[in-house]
Amino acid sequence: MSEESIAIDVRDAVKRFGAVTALAGVSLTIRDNEFFTLLGPSGCGKTTLLRLIAGFEEITEGDILLYGEDIGTLPPNRRPINTVFQHYALFPHMTVAENVAFGMRRLGWSKADIEDQTTRILDLVKLGDLAARRPAQLSGGQQQRVALARAMAPRPKVLLLDEPLSALDLKLRQAMRIELKQIQEETGITFVFVTHDQEEALTMSDRIAVMSEGEIRQVGTPHEIYEAPVDRFVANFIGETNVLDVTVQRGPDDALTCRLPKGAAFPCQAAGTPPEDGTAAHVLIRPERLSLGSEAACESGLTGAINQIVYLGTDIQYGVRLDEGPDVLVRAQNVGGDATPHRVGDRVGLAIAPGGARLLVD
Repeated sequence: MSEESIAIDVRDAVKRFGAVTALAGVSLTIRDNEFFTLLGPSGCGKTTLLRLIAGFEEITEGDILLYGEDIGTLPPNRRPINTVFQHYALFPHMTVAENVAFGMRRLGWSKADIEDQTTRILDLVKLGDLAARRPAQLSGGQQQRVALARAMAPRPKVLLLDEPLSALDLKLRQAMRIELKQIQEETGITFVFVTHDQEEALTMSDRIAVMSEGEIRQVGTPHEIYEAPVDRFVANFIGETNVLDVTVQRGPDDALTCRLPKGAAFPCQAAGTPPEDGTAAHVLIRPERLSLGSEAACESGLTGAINQIVYLGTDIQYGVRLDEGPDVLVRAQNVGGDATPHRVGDRVGLAIAPGGARLLVD
């Protein structure tokens, strides 16, 4: 990757708060014009990393480069970076247009340029008709757009977003995910988005970094993170999953079989180098990769009894207590009808979709 294509280059970043290490040697490259998401649970270090990039916290060790320039010692106001916070902090005495123009005035833009850019940005976020209103006259979603417009107006090279959708209700949050991605693509600004919400990350991101305890566990596209998690933490954090303890058997041409203690066996895939024959491992199977069928015709060896049925509208989720192994979840699309085709207590066999069983590192 050329230097020109790298917007942010974080090298061995360490951040300590007294005796507490918030970031433990994080290295990360974020590409130009990318929608990049830092994803993880509370306390994992994602907001700390965002604040280091913004300059709100001083780095303890390591380097942060912006388009090849070391910015680790620059104060926030000298970095071509803007931030949209969870709490929008709009100026209540200013109109929408005045809020958006504020940063450009501070930078000494001409009046004509400020007016042109304010109009353009407000049109982009669909608030052109509300330019004369004040924040108190706006809905939560409209206030979020104003904060976004204010941050984008001075044309920063990078825009940091610290869980800006968390205060919105579900329907509005879902709509804003799509709008944010469209705005990022239209402006070409590099977005770095922080969230603990896996659905937000999967919906908007070009790539995702999953973080835990101050470290990055995996970086990849949404498809890579969901379909091929590298370890149990990533697998469990991204979506619902079933994890089974198995022994791996290697066959001809490195074909792999996962075997449960009492003999049930099914094909599986390894993300990297296939493990040695007889290796104890964990296998990941997503609920939607399983389907219910006849116990007598079951080829995987995974048989059991339904112990729970949850109607979710678009899907039906079944809990199955396996004869061999833990309880597992099976998710089936709701294709219509007055009732589910199965009942609690029914004996079933589970079929695994091709490629649906993947070995995990740990």
